This record gives sequence, C-alpha cells and structure tokens, in this order.
Amino acid sequence: MRNVLLIAAALACSNLAAQAAQDYPYKPIRLVVPYPPGGANDNLARPFVQMLGERLGVVVILDNRGGAGAMIGTELVAKAPPDGYTILFCSTATHATSPQLFKRVAYDPFKDFEPVTLLATTPVLAASNNINGITSIKGLVDAAKASPGKFTYGSGGVGSVSHLSAEIFKALANINLLHVPYKGGGDFQGDMIAGRIDIQINSAPTVSPHVKSGRMTALALARPARWPDLPNVQTFAEAGWPQYRAGGWYGLCAPAKTPKAVIDRLQREAVAVVTSADYRARLTALVADPAGSTPKEFAAHLRSEYERYGKVIKATGARTE
Repeated sequence: MRNVLLIAAALACSNLAAQAAQDYPYKPIRLVVPYPPGGANDNLARPFVQMLGERLGVVVILDNRGGAGAMIGTELVAKAPPDGYTILFCSTATHATSPQLFKRVAYDPFKDFEPVTLLATTPVLAASNNINGITSIKGLVDAAKASPGKFTYGSGGVGSVSHLSAEIFKALANINLLHVPYKGGGDFQGDMIAGRIDIQINSAPTVSPHVKSGRMTALALARPARWPDLPNVQTFAEAGWPQYRAGGWYGLCAPAKTPKAVIDRLQREAVAVVTSADYRARLTALVADPAGSTPKEFAAHLRSEYERYGKVIKATGARTE
C-alpha cells in the first residue's frame, strides 16, 4: 500500500510539473545579467527584456549581478530552480573564458545549463582616451614600445572579452600594457574619459557610444569590413593586423533540467525578438550583429567557443586565482 501511495505521489508531482511547463509563463521572469549596469551585456539586455516580456505576456525583470569574472551571477542561475523563471544572459565570459581562467569555479558551463539561443555577436573596438595623444593602433604600438608598462588598459574583469582581447593584441604586437580590471565593462568608462585609463579593446556596444559622442578616440574595429555607422574607423586588417581576431557573443541559458517545453517557448520568443526590425535597429546602433539559433546550434557554439578561448588562454598565459 505504501509503495502504491509513493507511486501515486510521484505521478502527481510529475503531472503538476508538466502542467506548469505547459502554462509557462504565469509569473514574472528574472533575467540575470552577470555584470553591473552600463556594459555591453547590459546595453543589449535592457531592450531585450522589455520586448521578451511583451511577447511572453509577463514582466521580465533585469537583475544585474556583477563580479568575479561574471561568475557570481552565473552561479546564481546555475543553482536556481529549473522552472524557467530565473534565466541567464550568458556570454563569452560566463561559458568560454572564466571557467578556464579561475581555479575555483562553482558551476560547470555545460552540465549546469540548458542552452536556449544565441542572441547576438559583437566585434571589439579599440579606443583611447582623448588625453594621451594616441589616435591609431600604430600610434599605440609605437608609444607602448617606447615606454613599456606606462600605458594602461581597462577591462570588465579577468576573463572578460575586454581582458582577453587586449591580451591577444599585446601578444601579437609584442607590447607591454598594464591591465586594470574592473567589475564590469561599464565601470571604467568614466575613468577612461577622465584620462585615468589609457585604452580599451572592448565590446563595440560598450565603446561605440563614447566614440560617437567624441569622448573617446576610435583606433580600430575587429571586423572583416567597416561598420556603416562608423565609416571612418578602420579595421584591424586595414591597420596592418589582419591576423587579429576577437569579439564577444551573448545568449540565453537556463538552469539544467529546465523542461523542454519551457526551453522551446523561450527560444521561440527570444528569436522573434532578436530578428525583429526594432531590436535589429537597436543592435545596429550598438555595433552588434543579431543571431538567433536553435538550442542544439547554441550548444555547439558554446563548445566551440570554450575550445577556442582555451587555446587563447594557454597561449597568453592568462590565469587568475
């Protein structure tokens, strides 16, 4: 009799879970952005949450949880209930770099998450402040070689795109730049404008608004062709560094074991947002390319990026505690 009751209880729980997945969503969703406000993740996520909420018919709350190379917010989602109500605005740092840079990582980028979709890709844009006199990549290399260790570059933290992108270029150009890590890509922009940081090689959505406003000087863009909105900014290839390749991506992940019905609904509505004319226009203004993928395609992308950046980390010797 006891076994019958246990089986009945298990079936009841299973049926309730299935019904909850079918009714998804029926309450607000929390989208965790594992960086402070103002960085590329945040700039791309804010319009996304509004549009996603409109399509799902519920409020989507943006929750900035920065720190530790994006691992604080990422760990929070990894340990959240797998019901689709706490999801992650994942990135290169959360799934490709930080898990390989840090010795202590409290989540597995593959086992602890369900990939939903790739949302957008972003080239990196190198820029300098308007005080140090550097106006080109060649000028940066010449100045850095003349005064090794004098010039600083800011990053959104160890393992961020802005960290590794600069390290890749340092190795290619054989120059010494002093790394100044912050908690997020938006945190050091004021310091750079004020002249306390010399340069950054950061996600274009973070840098381009400051370039367009004249508060920073663009040096080069890591893209095959120039960006229509920045026609006077040369590419790294045009500047003499065709082998330089760096950039970031942003996607949507949910905790492992989130029901397939929930993943499918999130994927369908998220892709509808990123392929809409409104969001595409916002991405264009930020110097980002819209994507959109199936969960399976995104899973393959995550694995590929993990392997690619693993090679970069090994080659540059970038490591942290």
